[in-house]
Amino acid sequence: MSDNRLDSAVSPYLRQHADNPVDWREWGPEAFAEARERDVPVLVSIGYATCHWCHVMARESFSDPAVAELLRQDFVAVKVDREERPDVDASMMAAASAFTGQLGWPLTVFTTPDAHVFFAGTYFPPEPVQQVPSFRQVVGAVLDAWRDRRDEVDANSSAIATAIRQGAEADATASGGAGSDGDEPGLPSVDAVRGVLDQLLQAEDTTYGGFGGAPKFPSAPLLELLGDLAADGAEGAGGLLERTLAVIGRSELTDEDGGVFRYATRRDWSVPHYERMLYDNAGLLAVAGAEQARGIASFLRDTLRRPDGAFVAAQDSESTIDGRRVEGEWYRRPVAERATLDPPPLDDQVLTGWNGLAVRGLAIAGARHDDDAMIALARGAADAVLDVHVRDGHVAVRSSSSRGVSTAPPTVEDVGLLAEGLLELALVTGEVSYASVARGLVDDGLAGRFAVDPVLDAAGTATGEQPQTALRSGTVGLASAAATLAALTGEHSYRAAAERLVADRAASGTERPLGYADALGLALSLGRASREVVVVASDGAHPMRQTARAARLPGTVTATVTPAQAEAWAAAGFALFASRSGLDPAAYVCHDRVCALPARTADDLVGQLGR
Repeated sequence: MSDNRLDSAVSPYLRQHADNPVDWREWGPEAFAEARERDVPVLVSIGYATCHWCHVMARESFSDPAVAELLRQDFVAVKVDREERPDVDASMMAAASAFTGQLGWPLTVFTTPDAHVFFAGTYFPPEPVQQVPSFRQVVGAVLDAWRDRRDEVDANSSAIATAIRQGAEADATASGGAGSDGDEPGLPSVDAVRGVLDQLLQAEDTTYGGFGGAPKFPSAPLLELLGDLAADGAEGAGGLLERTLAVIGRSELTDEDGGVFRYATRRDWSVPHYERMLYDNAGLLAVAGAEQARGIASFLRDTLRRPDGAFVAAQDSESTIDGRRVEGEWYRRPVAERATLDPPPLDDQVLTGWNGLAVRGLAIAGARHDDDAMIALARGAADAVLDVHVRDGHVAVRSSSSRGVSTAPPTVEDVGLLAEGLLELALVTGEVSYASVARGLVDDGLAGRFAVDPVLDAAGTATGEQPQTALRSGTVGLASAAATLAALTGEHSYRAAAERLVADRAASGTERPLGYADALGLALSLGRASREVVVVASDGAHPMRQTARAARLPGTVTATVTPAQAEAWAAAGFALFASRSGLDPAAYVCHDRVCALPARTADDLVGQLGR
């Protein structure tokens, strides 16, 4: 008889497995306590709701009653949504790297009852394929090791746990975290960051565009770094960015409705992996040209946006056509024909950090392209997340869905990316309320107020946030928000915190830019003298507003406000806006908050910005 306990889960991924014959448990101390009581290993299976190969393994293995019975007798089986629990996913991924270089999802991990990993892999087929064993063979081998070679299992799992713990401690020390009493690393120089461009130019696929071979990812953080380098005057960066965006836009990676798929399986950008993630599309908004950005924004509005304004996490790769689940077929049909078919389902999870990333991308693109509709979408998402996920000024919820609010604790991704998005929205709309909330979130983040998962804490394997190539880092988002607050408030402690948070990541990025592109972009900004631009104009269409918004440069913070809004900012403690409401219109170009005489026309502002 099945004892599957996922029916009440908030996560849509866990609910997909609620009718499996496997006795799934959710991640938590109770599952590992059960394993200790029974003295059995734990299977930790990690995936997410729109993951194609997760669906495949579920159909092939987790729907098999014989496999379910094997797991029931000799294991405790735990299902984890990597979107809901990125802390668990990061820890398990770190351990899995000891066993395979082909990391991804589904992630199949076996641990001791103390949550120490002793074997891991990814997808395993129902029958052996070439050198890949079947899932049943893997389960049998793991069980044999557990019963007959327990000393070896314990020794190996303890060694892996120690390595993870030492790596996490080194990361915390390098970033000036709790317990750090050594010398803090410094930011790489502007020249060192600019020097990364040579590596990127050499890595360009000059035949098909982009970087490397198959698979090809859009890598939004890397493209944003190119945009920052181009704005900073680095020769060749703008051309590389434009070429890459152009090939993404005209390739199969971009759907007819403007949305961008997660990656292309072939070097020439063909045959997409058809799932569409909020974070990829949100990240691309920050660098895309007007037409491309409007296409992405339309996809977010028409497909991923909920009625309350928040964005859900993703759209699936599979759809049901003629009674069968088929990968990609719906997307291959003409748009007009799609309307007659059931679309691929949505991962209806609302993630705080990912929505913060969307708010940021929409605000940046709306300002750059003078598109009020994008800014309205950003405002709607911000308001929805603030209403449900933020309580008493603190991020209280990481994930919610149509089933309610998840118990998963917020992470630095949620705090950092939401704070950064709210500040971008505040600067574009002139509404100080968003900035005030962001300031509280940054204060929380800098104080390190993040819950550590009790299972990982007891195991000593909590890794903290790991570098990513597709999603902007929450640590970088927190640092970026702190740097912006330094410009707005005049409080140097925020800038010092930003430099401390990003220094080690940026230093690593000079050698390995793909995993640390976002940190490099912020290091470039922090390496330049602080510059602040405030445009005060009652006329929302005044040319100086768009002139200032379009001039997005590393090291420059730009705000557009009405006179009344300027007074509200000043009253809320943002010193940059003090005494800025007397002239209308006027633009103030300041260096470290020391301002030139106000510009009164767009031409005057262009002249001051060029100095």
